[in-house]
Amino acid sequence: MSTIIVFCHLRWDFVFQRPQHLLTRLAKHYKIVLVEEPIHHDGESFMKTWEPVPNITVCQPHTPVQQHGFHDDQIPLVQPMVAKLVPEGEDPIVWFYTPMALPLLPQLHASLVVYDCMDELSAFKNPPRQLLQRETALLNIADLVFTGGPSLYEAKKNRHSNAHCFSSSVDAKHFAHALDRAASHPDQEHIPHPRLGFYGVIDERFDTELTAKIADANPHWQIVLVGPVVKIDPAHLPQRPNVHYMGQRGYEDLPKFLAGWDVCLMPFAINDATKFISPTKVLEYMAAELPIVSTPIRDVEQPYSHVVAIGHTAEEFVAHVEAALAQTPEQTAEMERKMRDVVAKTSWENTATRMRDLIESTTPARKFARLTAPEMSYGEAPHNAPNVNPLRTTATSTKVGSLIGGATYQAAPAVAAAGAQPAAKAE
Repeated sequence: MSTIIVFCHLRWDFVFQRPQHLLTRLAKHYKIVLVEEPIHHDGESFMKTWEPVPNITVCQPHTPVQQHGFHDDQIPLVQPMVAKLVPEGEDPIVWFYTPMALPLLPQLHASLVVYDCMDELSAFKNPPRQLLQRETALLNIADLVFTGGPSLYEAKKNRHSNAHCFSSSVDAKHFAHALDRAASHPDQEHIPHPRLGFYGVIDERFDTELTAKIADANPHWQIVLVGPVVKIDPAHLPQRPNVHYMGQRGYEDLPKFLAGWDVCLMPFAINDATKFISPTKVLEYMAAELPIVSTPIRDVEQPYSHVVAIGHTAEEFVAHVEAALAQTPEQTAEMERKMRDVVAKTSWENTATRMRDLIESTTPARKFARLTAPEMSYGEAPHNAPNVNPLRTTATSTKVGSLIGGATYQAAPAVAAAGAQPAAKAE
C-alpha cells in the first residue's frame, strides 16, 4: 500500500471538511500521513502523532519557533521530523493543501506531487507575503492539480496542463439523519420557531451586517449560528435577543441542528475572500431538504439558483426568507424533488474514486528537482521554466527552502500557540 504524505493548513480535529472527507476515503487504498502546521512549544522539537481513523496518521510538529504556519524559520526544525515519516525505500505521493509547505518537498523524493487547491488562500486575511510565489512554484512542479470548485478551476486551469475541477460534494447518508425532524439537537430546544440556521466558520467571509439586518427584520425569527469565531473580533458580531451563538460543534452534531431548523442561511459577504469559495454546506443543506437562502456566491448561484434562493441585497435576502417560511406543501414537495436530484449526482466516494484514478494514471515528471539545484539563487529559474521560483540550498545547510523570507503565515489558519485552533474554510 503506497503512502500519501499530506501537508495541510487545517487541523484535523477542527471543522470536518474537504481534506477529512477525501482522505478518509482514500485511506482505503493508501496509507495517509497528514502533517499539520507546527505548534509552538517551549523546549526541544518533537512530533506528536495520533490516528483518528484507520490508516491515517496525523502529525503535529512542536517547535520553539513562535512564527505561525510553515514559516521559513520553522522549516529547518520540521524537515528532519518529516524525513522520518517516509517509509524506508519508498517514494511517497506528496499532496499539498498549502503551498507554504513546499520547502519540505525536495527531501521526500516524491513519486507524484498533487496540489488540491481547495481555497484561494492569498485572498484570506493576512496571507504570508511569499504565498503567491510559492504557489507559482508548486503549480510548475505538480504532476496533478485539483480545484475545489469551478471558480478556482477557471483561475488555475491555464496555469497547469493537468488541472481538474472537483467541486465540494456531500455525504448524503450522514445528513439524511436531519430528515427526522424530531431528532433536533437538545441544545436548541429552548429556542422557539421559526429557526433560521447557519453552520460553519464565522470569519471575514461571514456577513455580520447582513445577519444583523435579518435579525432586525423580524424579532420573532430566531437565528441559530453554529461554528467557531476566528480572525474577527467577537465584539463585532451582532448581539440580539434572537441571535444565538452555539459555538463549534462536531460533524456528528450537524444533522441534529439541521433537523430543528426551518430555513438554512448562507450569509456570506461578497469580498475577495469569498470570490472563489465553493461551500460544502449547500449540498449538506440540500440533503436535509430544507429551504436555502444565500448571497450571490458564484459557485452557488450558477449551478443551484433553481433550488437555492439568491438574495442580492439585504431586502431581497429577507424577502426570500419570508417566502421560504410561507411555502405551500406543493412548493415544498417540488423543492425537495429538485434537491434530491442534485444530491443524487454527487458523493465524496465518487470524487475520491475519480481522484484516485487520476493519481494512478498520471505519469510523474519529477520536476521537484528544480527546487534543489545548488547553483540557483532565490530569484533564478532553471532553463525552460521561467515561472519557477526555486528553493535554495547550500552546502552548509539542511535542505531548507525559501521563496521570500521573513513573512508570517497568518492566512487560514493561524495557530498562535499549542492547542490554539486555526481558522478554516467557512462553508
